[in-house]
Amino acid sequence: MISLGIEGTAEKTGVGIVDSEGNILAMAGKQLFPEEGGIHPRLAAEHHAEWIPKLIPQAIEQSGLSYDDIDLISFSQGPGLGPALRIVATSARSLALSLKKPIIGVNHCIGHVEVGKLDTGAINPVSLYVSGGNSQVIAYESGRYRIFGETLDIAVGNCLDHFGRETGLGHPGGPVIEKLAKKGSYIDLPYVVKGMDFSFSGLLSAALREAQKGTPIEDVCFSLQETAFSMLVEVTERALSHTQKEEVMLCGGVSANSRLREMLKTMSDEHGAKFYMPEMKLCGDNGVMIAWLGLLMCKEFGPLDLKDTGIIQKFRTDEVDIPWIDNTKTYLKLSDDLIAKGAESNIVKSDYLGRKAIVKDRVVKGYRIPEIDSKIRRARTKEEAKLLSDAKRAGVRTPVLYDVDLERKAITMEEIDGAMVKDVINDDLAFRIGEEISKLHSFDIIHGDITTSNIMLQDDSLVFIDFGLGRYSQLREDKAVDLLVLKKSLQSIDYNLALKYFDLVLKGYGDESILDVIGDIESRGRYTH
Repeated sequence: MISLGIEGTAEKTGVGIVDSEGNILAMAGKQLFPEEGGIHPRLAAEHHAEWIPKLIPQAIEQSGLSYDDIDLISFSQGPGLGPALRIVATSARSLALSLKKPIIGVNHCIGHVEVGKLDTGAINPVSLYVSGGNSQVIAYESGRYRIFGETLDIAVGNCLDHFGRETGLGHPGGPVIEKLAKKGSYIDLPYVVKGMDFSFSGLLSAALREAQKGTPIEDVCFSLQETAFSMLVEVTERALSHTQKEEVMLCGGVSANSRLREMLKTMSDEHGAKFYMPEMKLCGDNGVMIAWLGLLMCKEFGPLDLKDTGIIQKFRTDEVDIPWIDNTKTYLKLSDDLIAKGAESNIVKSDYLGRKAIVKDRVVKGYRIPEIDSKIRRARTKEEAKLLSDAKRAGVRTPVLYDVDLERKAITMEEIDGAMVKDVINDDLAFRIGEEISKLHSFDIIHGDITTSNIMLQDDSLVFIDFGLGRYSQLREDKAVDLLVLKKSLQSIDYNLALKYFDLVLKGYGDESILDVIGDIESRGRYTH
């Protein structure tokens, strides 16, 4: 079977032809470079309308096929810019009708992941997908690709492009920033990781202020790039630790940055995981990924009726059933004295005055520059020690704190001999977890990483561990993000039961109005320009 795919979610127009064996038969594309400002939806649509009719015959000629040889028309149904998507969908429908061929619409983000797997041979990776419009950490669980982490505001590519435009570096900003960063030194900028999510708007504003007050542009570029990429890699590392997968893959247009590739590979090596990145021409938006995903989807579900080929502007990655992946679990082997190797630290067996203990050792992260790494490790060690004590005053059980070593960035604490909640979760525990989180939030304690791996059950008592991303905040949004982290974690255990468990958590939490805040946060981080 041979599929022709049409891509046009933003500024790039692409047409690709792929067969069912994964052979790329043709790849044609054209990118819009705006004279000023960002990508305007109307201009993107006009660009697609001009180039799709030119690229289709180019691809046919390149493939050496005739139009009769095409078996399926695939198109990017979303997410993306509305006017751009409508041109793509209309073009695909017109082509399918004129050739009397079946048609299928696919999810753009999943296209990036699947073509990356096709090109690299990766089987079931944790994927960092970064582009102008998307920043997501994606991994397969329970029949779908789940978003383990994503931006709470703007995408990293958008952040870099915006900085480039505002400082006169031009568009796209990423390549120029990468070049200038090689000559720069570190200045302090905000590092914002909230559980499994990240935020770039504050970082962008701070970088622009530094540029406006005359800080050398090379230093601002270096610090912006290092900070943004460290945040992305940390959340990817957190997803890798949580899912226990053996592969990491980088995809999307921002993967052209050599420093990001280097950082993600270093992190993967530190965990003994394999690192993959597809050929660069397949990382940016392209028609090949749409054609290939169309074949995969059509094989499982068949083509779409024309009435179902409307665009889905906010098409979530986790809305698509993916039945073709083998999700057999494999676990990285740990040394005998190592209880766990997480994104934050190594957890090592120890003893303290004859008592069983563990040492939470915040080891150096090779992917982060020393200035960022030392700052974060020291601040989080100090804050975690205080949070562990204050949580007890809130009535929430936490491990007993034995010792804090700020030089080593390590904490010695009681060893909790119990089961992780992810292994024993039920309706009663879900309700009780909500009650305990409410106690923390009533003292303005934000755990920062409430996953089912960071709550344990010991003698029928819930114990909250790992306050490594914790902080104090009165903001309801920060409290909602705390709960949202737990929701995503529940979905990674059993997606079908997750909503029921999360509803019980909210009942235990006892504040229905927090749902509005959670809904507002969930509506962000999607494909926007």
